[in-house]
Amino acid sequence: MKCLFLYNPNGRKKILRKLGYIERRLGSVYGQVDVVPTASGEDMTRLAREGAEQYDLILFSGGDGTFNNVLQGIGDADVRLGYLPAGTVNDVARSLGIPRSVKGALKVVLGGRCEALDCMRVNGAHYAMYVAAAGAFTSATYRTPQRKKHRFGRAAYAAYGLRHNLPFRIFPVEVTCGEEHVSLHSVFIFVLNGRSVAGMPVNRPSSMQDGMLEVALIRQKERPGFFRKLGGYFALAAVFLFGIRVRRKDVLFLRGNAVTIRTEPDTVWDFDGEEGVKGDVEIEVLPRRVKLFVPKNKKV
Repeated sequence: MKCLFLYNPNGRKKILRKLGYIERRLGSVYGQVDVVPTASGEDMTRLAREGAEQYDLILFSGGDGTFNNVLQGIGDADVRLGYLPAGTVNDVARSLGIPRSVKGALKVVLGGRCEALDCMRVNGAHYAMYVAAAGAFTSATYRTPQRKKHRFGRAAYAAYGLRHNLPFRIFPVEVTCGEEHVSLHSVFIFVLNGRSVAGMPVNRPSSMQDGMLEVALIRQKERPGFFRKLGGYFALAAVFLFGIRVRRKDVLFLRGNAVTIRTEPDTVWDFDGEEGVKGDVEIEVLPRRVKLFVPKNKKV
């Protein structure tokens, strides 16, 4: 059997320090182990696409953005994946219970179980594993400088968001999810397949194998007064502290296997922490599309 390990040499140093150990452990199971450094997210996508047709396992290290890069690369290929979380937040790993230590994650890859997990497809061409979001603070995940993320961790995201995303932008949305259709103004919307966002368990009851998506919107008036604006901040805090099912009049929760969202052409979407498309989106769940090694006896 053949294994491809992709890693970013400019990423977290813990992976560089463990390269020899990783290769030896993989060699105890796989007859051929190819360790390949990547130069960029686009390079990760390209190498994953090429490797999907040649290897039995693609193992990769990085954060949620790296996971998204690999997801774009494998497309419809039937290949098993292994993941060594090495990012700032690692929401995919948190959602699935994958350890964030190299030894722990590698133990899952070599001794866990390979599960078929849901993912999302956006506008028929783009993929996301756990979240598609627009609005308040979402740009922080892909615009915060990498050096600051390495130095300050999640605090770097918060600092960028507070500096650049206040006050919240208000944008119109029309949402169709199953039989429900709503039209309103919002400051934040996300579509979830995972349990964790920004390191917080905002969607704890969900599963990556139930064929369903959860949608949360924070309502806002088109021209809010001071107290309405303040309410938007409290609503966002409530979603992250108590989850997307929190009972507030300004938080709308929907659920279905597909969602269509119409909005302004310059509204930017975030896919798994990476900058995505602008404007309208049609998001569908792809049931059990991604084959990934996960811990034994863990709910996925």
